[in-house]
This record gives sequence, structure tokens and C-alpha cells, in this order.
Amino acid sequence: MRRFVLATPSSDIIMKPVTAAFLALSLTAVAMVAPAQAAVKIQEVTSESGVTAWLVEDYTVPIIAVNFAFEGGSTQDPVGKEGLAEVMSGLFDEGAGDMPRASFQEALDLSGAEMSFNVSPDAFFGSLRTLAEDREEAFRLLRLAVNQPRFDPEPLARIRAQMIAGIEARANDPDQAASIAWANAIYGDHPYARRSEGTPETLATITAEDLKALHENLFARDNLVVGVVGAIDAETLKAELDRVFGALPQTPDLRPVARVEPKLDQEIAVSFPVPQASLRLAFPGVDRDDPRFFAAYMMNHVLGGGTFSSRLFDEVREKRGLAYGVGSSLVNRDHSSALMIGTSTRADRAAETLSVIRDVIARMASEGPTEQELADAKAYVIGSYAINNLDSSGAIARTLVQLQMDDLGIDYIDRRGDLIAAVTLDEVKAAAKDLLSAQPAIMILGPDASAGGQ
Repeated sequence: MRRFVLATPSSDIIMKPVTAAFLALSLTAVAMVAPAQAAVKIQEVTSESGVTAWLVEDYTVPIIAVNFAFEGGSTQDPVGKEGLAEVMSGLFDEGAGDMPRASFQEALDLSGAEMSFNVSPDAFFGSLRTLAEDREEAFRLLRLAVNQPRFDPEPLARIRAQMIAGIEARANDPDQAASIAWANAIYGDHPYARRSEGTPETLATITAEDLKALHENLFARDNLVVGVVGAIDAETLKAELDRVFGALPQTPDLRPVARVEPKLDQEIAVSFPVPQASLRLAFPGVDRDDPRFFAAYMMNHVLGGGTFSSRLFDEVREKRGLAYGVGSSLVNRDHSSALMIGTSTRADRAAETLSVIRDVIARMASEGPTEQELADAKAYVIGSYAINNLDSSGAIARTLVQLQMDDLGIDYIDRRGDLIAAVTLDEVKAAAKDLLSAQPAIMILGPDASAGGQ
């Protein structure tokens, strides 16, 4: 599995409300920030049934955070059943085993634990946080949710109605419209172009049998990665891994998903009756395991990845006030990579904004960053990693899962700084030339989109 860096609106997530009981846990978890950053010693733990997890033992506070992911997300939705994985993610705490919704959620509340599930195009994620003293009950409920979800009629109808209401509420949202048009333009008929949240029509067709089939096909031990942080030792964790995941099938039954390169060298104009225009550009990307990845990452940081320090931010917002925000991202999915740029601006200044963006890109492609820009980018990217990825037990557990999905190695956190420091200015210039010399895909969505593209 590969990292999904830039979430597109086609990957909307159903977020569960945080229970009042768990707010106390969240506040307590802040105390873990300092020790977590000081040392992240990762152990690889494998249970008797072969379930492997990366574990960071930490007894600073009596909390256990568990994150896990199954390869295969909304791309596994059958044609005509778009939204299936999203619906399923909303139903795992709506009853399991012999416990209907009310009794399951009451037991979850009494345990003080927080359990959540969400889905991306490439993976299905789950998490649990609990006090160590309540571990037995919390892991029992997680086992039920993972192995015996009920998909009862009432919760299914309610979750479906909520999703349809959300889709209808966003029908006039220009960002939503832009994301749908953009995905169709650059991914064509690939599953990445399909709407992960579904449509009212596809959601209406989803049945409990569809959900059971997806669960059986997707939840298996071979496509599972687990990260655990907190007050639990390796031997205890092995037993809990078997209790929660040990009864799952060994291998999943996933639909094959083809590799897709974004369709570049095209201009898309979408008329939409709003005062603002949305601009999007796509260039070739770099896969996460490509030796050029960190050179491209540094280049992108200087171009538009550094929020308040990038060239695009400086030229588009600071010097000309054309937009509130503008940025670029390397988008790495399991089956596609791209460099994408996006902003919104006044419709009558869309052409000017696009011209400025193109000038910035052309200069970066021909000259690359300066030595000082690269040094600043390295300092930020190295220094901000712990703040962005290791600032709580939950964040560390998510990072452990992501490192496994990206196949980066258990010592990656220790090696990462040296890998970035070793990137040379010539390598970054070469990455800029390679990626930004291509003819991009450009989309303008607004009231007079065709004029904006001229």
C-alpha cells in the first residue's frame, strides 16, 4: 500500500462524534507529547496467528492507542454501488455480534473508549483508544466490530439518509463540483474518478448483503497493518492481536485496480454560477519508492508546499492579493502519482491568476530553487516531522500504520533526516525540470470559465 497524501473530495470521510467521556483521554494524551518526541522505539510484534503490529511501549500515561488499515478502500466499490465502503465505515459502531446499536454504544461509552472507522480510495482504516485498565472490554468491543458487524436495517437507513442529505447540501458547492469534474477529467473511467461518497442513486441500491460481501472480501490478515502505542507490552499485545484479528480470513478477495497516469495536456472549462473561480493544475508525479522522491518533495515545498513561504504563496497572495490561499502537493496513491496545484480567486481575475502560476512554474522548471531555498526547505521538513506526526499517542499509531503502508522500514524515522539532508541542489533542479516541463492538465470552474483559461 502507498500513502494517500492529498485527500480529494471524492474521499469524504464519515467522522464520528467524540464522546464526552473520551475528551478526558484526549486531554491526558497531550502529556505524551514530550516523551513521544524524545524517543520512538518501535518493536515488531507477531502473534501466533501471524498478525504483525508495530508497537511503541509508553507508560507515561495509562492509555493504549491502536490504529490499523486494510488495503482496499472505495476503489473496491462495485460499479453502481459507489458509496458502499463509505456506508460500511459508518456502521461498525452501530451494533456488532449479539449487541444491537443501543447496547453496543452504551458498552462503548461505559468503557470510556473511542472507536472510529473511515475509508480512503486505497484503504479502510480503524482506530481505538482506551485507558489501559479498560483494555479487556475495549478490545472485546473492537473484536466484535471487526469480525461481526451487524449492518442492521435502521442504522443502514439512517447512515444512508445522512450521506444523501450531505450530498444534496453540497450540490451547489463549487469545490465539490470542481473535485468531481477534475477527477473525471484526469482519471477517466478509472475507479479514482468515481465518487467514493456515492450518489443518491447508488446509495439507494446498497443492501446489507452488499455490505457483508465487501466486509468478507476486504477484512483479512494478509492486507492488514497495525500500529499500537501506549501502556501495553509485547506479549499482551500478541494475545490481543489474535483476539481481535486472528479469526479473520488469511487472504482478502480484492478487485484488481489498474495503474493510471493522470491525463495531462488538456484544458477543462466548467461553467458554474458562483463569484469565485476554482483553478486546478496537474503535472506528473513521483512514486513514493522512486529514488527522486525527496528531491521532488523539496522542490514542491519551495514551489507551493510550504504554506507561508512558498513561491506560489508569495507571488499569488502576498504580492498581488489574488487569492486567500494557493498550494501544491505531491499526490501519491497506490495506483497513481501526480503533482497538483490548486487555488480559488475572483472570477474576473482567474486569467491573471493562472498566468502568474504559470510564470512561477516556468521559472522553477528552468532554474530550480536557490541554495538558500533548499536549505530552508530541508530545515522545515526535517524539523516539523515530529510535530506533525509524533505529537500524541494517536498520531504515533497512525504514523506506524502509514510507514508500513508505504513499506518504508521500521527504522525510517531514524533515517529520514539523513535522507533529506543528502538531497543535492542539482537533484532538486533535475526534479523540477522533469516534472514541471510537461504540459499540465488545467481546469477552471466558474461563471465564465472559458474566458479564464485564455
